[in-house]
Amino acid sequence: MKKLGLLLVAVVFGATVYGQSGPKIEFKTETIDYGTVKKADDNGIRLFEFTNTGDAPLVITDVKTTCGCTVPSKPKEPIMPGKTGEIQVKYNMNPGNFSKGITVMSNAVNVKDGSTQLRIKGNVLAPDGTTQAPKTSTMEKKKALPQS
Repeated sequence: MKKLGLLLVAVVFGATVYGQSGPKIEFKTETIDYGTVKKADDNGIRLFEFTNTGDAPLVITDVKTTCGCTVPSKPKEPIMPGKTGEIQVKYNMNPGNFSKGITVMSNAVNVKDGSTQLRIKGNVLAPDGTTQAPKTSTMEKKKALPQS
């Protein structure tokens, strides 16, 4: 009976260890806060740095964003164990507060379905220091329409 118990423990432990081998992705941060920036003074580019803490090459297969105002770029080559990589994100710097999601798909075994959620957020000021483009009133819009 003791031998059967030891065998069972060995099998469970072996399966647990085996299930954890492979590439692993660890981001330095999963949220980048731009803070309050002026559109004219900032190009909108930020970098998410990560490390492959696993024992096999890490492949970033896709990076998607929640809107077209954010453009990501991913490494083209696999990231070897112990090495670092970057995902570049360029926000179009529309004035106002923003919070955008980025989904990173990879072959990492330490994240569910190989998917990691990242976020950028901040507040962009227009060149004149305001946070929003001036709003046009309904009356002003009517005056701008051609009269028939």
